[in-house]
Amino acid sequence: MHRHPDSRQPWALLGLLVVAQFRVVLDITIVNVALPSIGAGLGFAEADLQWVVTAYVVCSGGLLLVGGRAADLLGRRRVFLAGLGLFTAASLVCGLAPSPGVLVAARALQGTGAALLTPAALSIITATYSGAQRATALSIWGALASAGVAAGVLLGGFLTTTLSWHWAFS
Repeated sequence: MHRHPDSRQPWALLGLLVVAQFRVVLDITIVNVALPSIGAGLGFAEADLQWVVTAYVVCSGGLLLVGGRAADLLGRRRVFLAGLGLFTAASLVCGLAPSPGVLVAARALQGTGAALLTPAALSIITATYSGAQRATALSIWGALASAGVAAGVLLGGFLTTTLSWHWAFS
């Protein structure tokens, strides 16, 4: 739906979309820092530990086009909420994972949720905002999503040293 360039849209929606995308990006880097603690805590074989990262990245990147197409066919809002729900539930399972296999499977589901919510969020932004508001919204979305990379490294170190690796998924 296209809006007149002068129509103003509220920013609360953008807040939700930005926070979701921030978490998607954050979860790529936060786990890298926590890997040694995760490996020790769950008894991962050293050769298998990288699957904690790989399962997420392969599913999120590999299914991104599927997520975009699903948003086109099923509706942006519906796919965004489904992706957000899957991502959140999988995050909980990651934090409570009792074994390496459960953690890797949950990370794959987390990546799948990310692949659903990311293109839907971007589509919601471009459909909701127009003109200068769209440019501002896209800039904020991109900048804060990118900030998730740096925040993941800092938070990963803080959480694993002060609490435990489980908190990297909270």
